[in-house]
Amino acid sequence: MITEIEDYFTKGCGRCDRFDTPDCAMMIWQQGLLDLRQICKGIGLTETVKWGHPCYMHAGRNIAIIGAFRKDFRLSFFNAALMKDPDGALERQGKNTAHPDMLRFIDNAQVTAQADLITSYLIEAMGYAEKGIKPVPTENTREMPQELADTLDADPKLAEAFAALNPGRQRGYFLHIASAKQSATRHARIEKCRDRIFAGKGFNER
Repeated sequence: MITEIEDYFTKGCGRCDRFDTPDCAMMIWQQGLLDLRQICKGIGLTETVKWGHPCYMHAGRNIAIIGAFRKDFRLSFFNAALMKDPDGALERQGKNTAHPDMLRFIDNAQVTAQADLITSYLIEAMGYAEKGIKPVPTENTREMPQELADTLDADPKLAEAFAALNPGRQRGYFLHIASAKQSATRHARIEKCRDRIFAGKGFNER
């Protein structure tokens, strides 16, 4: 996976063999992705690279991450359970996603046309970060717990191994970790799961 932000917008994420080729999904949506980048940076979000993708932070918290696919590109919010979504613009990334968590685009021109909406959603998420507001974990939580995000940020090898897991295995870890009520317990669960993640196994696999 890439580690330099400019590589994403010129070559792609580096997670498949289409990296740095005209067939890379990033190249299909390059202008729209650059427009999203401009909006994020323009409102003061800090740009980083996480899991091979541009990730935007504020007040020490992950706010949103950009991703490109063959049929669309997306701006996904980390703490989607908090979002009010007054315009009903957020979509679920999959049928098992707990909350609508992404703005999805199927045309590069959509980003400029929806710039005000995108900005308002990002500013809302930034406000929660500034106030230290986090979603209350539930048994049905399938979003990445903040403790796991922080651990992956600090451990690129673990982040790469986790990114290689299929979505079902990832959701299993989200659920297991987030169901702990205390942050210290969530951190302890992450440490106990390291070997399984490196082995490419889900939480319940032997």
